[in-house]
Amino acid sequence: MRIAAAQILSGRDPAANLDLVRASVAGAAGRGARLVVFPEATMRAFGAGRLDEIAEPLDGPWATGVAGVAREYGVVVAAGMFTPGEGGRVRNTLLVTGPSGGGGSAGDGGDLHLGYDKIHLFDAFGFAESDTVEPGDTTRVVTIDGVGVGLSTCYDIRFPGQYRALAAAGARLTVCAASWGAGPGKVDQWRLLARARALDATTFLLAAGQADPAEEGIEVKKGAPTGVGHSLLAGPDGTVRAEAGAGSELLVVDVDVEGDDDEVTSVRKAIPVLANGRVTEEPRAPEDGS
Repeated sequence: MRIAAAQILSGRDPAANLDLVRASVAGAAGRGARLVVFPEATMRAFGAGRLDEIAEPLDGPWATGVAGVAREYGVVVAAGMFTPGEGGRVRNTLLVTGPSGGGGSAGDGGDLHLGYDKIHLFDAFGFAESDTVEPGDTTRVVTIDGVGVGLSTCYDIRFPGQYRALAAAGARLTVCAASWGAGPGKVDQWRLLARARALDATTFLLAAGQADPAEEGIEVKKGAPTGVGHSLLAGPDGTVRAEAGAGSELLVVDVDVEGDDDEVTSVRKAIPVLANGRVTEEPRAPEDGS
């Protein structure tokens, strides 16, 4: 399966960001990609304006526009957007839309149009995503051309249990759409976490991030997680197979996830961590010795 990470730099205007989606999808489809993954906050960048003023449901004009692009080029598109939540907050949603090639989960006639709501909110490094965003509570795996694809967003990547759960639910490839905050050591953490989550779950992991505004000469709101670039593909053995630079880039890669002897199957035979695992991640009260 050929897939792509569209490392863009989204801005304030959803319409302009939709134009970026169209341009990247056209380029990826022209190179044979079947799945095109955009970053978190593709609809509007963090720090570029209120999220509740542009949030819309999955049948709204922005999501419908992305769906139209996906169907025009015959690919599945995953793109970060914002949908309405409760109490004035929004949901940080990864829209997945396009022709699934048959067997598409939650779609009519193999056609996907659904959202995954980010479960783990980024209340860290002085940023409180939960002030404006309501968390999701359900993991999600979709099927594209018969291949299970797990969905995740940014801060989710720090939580191994989610990726093992996606693998247990059938994911052989997982995508992580991100707008990774800059700071000392953050690019190294991004690489390390992507590799670790791929290895934990023995899946391919395509981590698609926002481009670094500094690389593009653009000033952004201080403290907002606006991206560092370095989108990458990690293999099920935890090795980095391809990595983008800091600026805007289209990373197109092939993953061996189909057939009886594909790489995911081979790695899981060699190191069956999913089958061997016994310890749960549910917390237990300490023993008192009595």
